[in-house]
Amino acid sequence: MSLKPVSATPSSETPPILRAAGPVKAPRAQTASATPTFPFTAIVGQDEMRRALLIAAVDPSVGGVLVFGDRGTGKSTAIRGLAALLPPMAAVVGCPYACDPGRPAEHCHRCREQVELRAESVPVPVVDLPLGATEDRVVGALDLERALTRGEKAFEPGLLARANRGFLYIDEVNLLEDHLVDLLLDVAASGVNTVEREGLSIRHPARFVLVGSGNPEEGELRPQLLDRFGLAVEVSTPTDLPTRIDVVRRRDAYERDPAAFCAGYAKADRAIRKALTAARARLPALAVPDATLEAAARLCLALGTDGLRGELTLMRTARALAAFEGAETVGLDHLARIAPSALRHRLRRNPLDESGSTARVARAVEDILGQ
Repeated sequence: MSLKPVSATPSSETPPILRAAGPVKAPRAQTASATPTFPFTAIVGQDEMRRALLIAAVDPSVGGVLVFGDRGTGKSTAIRGLAALLPPMAAVVGCPYACDPGRPAEHCHRCREQVELRAESVPVPVVDLPLGATEDRVVGALDLERALTRGEKAFEPGLLARANRGFLYIDEVNLLEDHLVDLLLDVAASGVNTVEREGLSIRHPARFVLVGSGNPEEGELRPQLLDRFGLAVEVSTPTDLPTRIDVVRRRDAYERDPAAFCAGYAKADRAIRKALTAARARLPALAVPDATLEAAARLCLALGTDGLRGELTLMRTARALAAFEGAETVGLDHLARIAPSALRHRLRRNPLDESGSTARVARAVEDILGQ
């Protein structure tokens, strides 16, 4: 795909004290591993989880996806399989943050200084944030090699820089250390990573879709971080015999011959990728009727959700779902299907109601939406 050069526009933002010296390497493209990733379309069941991940891929503004459930239910497999489905994106050549050439207001300081920018097509980054990562590894730090060999103070971008405009995945997110949680909250709210240490003063864009997975038996997620996830999905171990047999059969076939197994699902994966591209193009023109907005507000009022994030998330996710399915308008059926994922983690605990949050949302959907 050919991309035209885009001229940068000046910004009134105060430039950082430190500027990277010399040429900066572009972010590494994801390389194919020796063993191909288990296909997203080969995952058996777990429809809610797959739908939530696809919605986040269509519209990153939904706020990320939290997947909680039993061990061995395909949480990590689905999230990593999504990376292979994402259509490529346009990025400024040589930019360590993969700035969007079509959005100069969101450019890093390096791209703003360029008179003319060249663009290229690159894979959407899907970056793993390991639990044991240090703060320097996450936010970036002084490039020690250049400091020792050349005597230059240069910034070495971290995981947040690599994840810009992509996905940041945290497995066992409920076990993440508190200081990293605080850091992620600040960056997720502002979309900018600020580094002030060792004589460095750097600000760079860090807008990403946060995806977390975990087992609730190992601990709860901090409420502040939980609120940052647009969608929360519950997954469980299949209880019917045919599904369990199908899961085992597919996994065994994949481990015996990964290349042949993945080839069998290549056509289905291409169809999903094509649908994602079409949905992104359709999304800006897709209107949400007043009746649908009113129904979303009534639903949130009935459930007693705090603030207005519930309504905003319902609107965005229902619109993304409608765009992915090729619908001409956002209807009540879209709200009904996405309501559990968008609202279950926003409910206050009711000591007089022993039912879980999912059951409470289902009752409200039936009462308010009639579905």
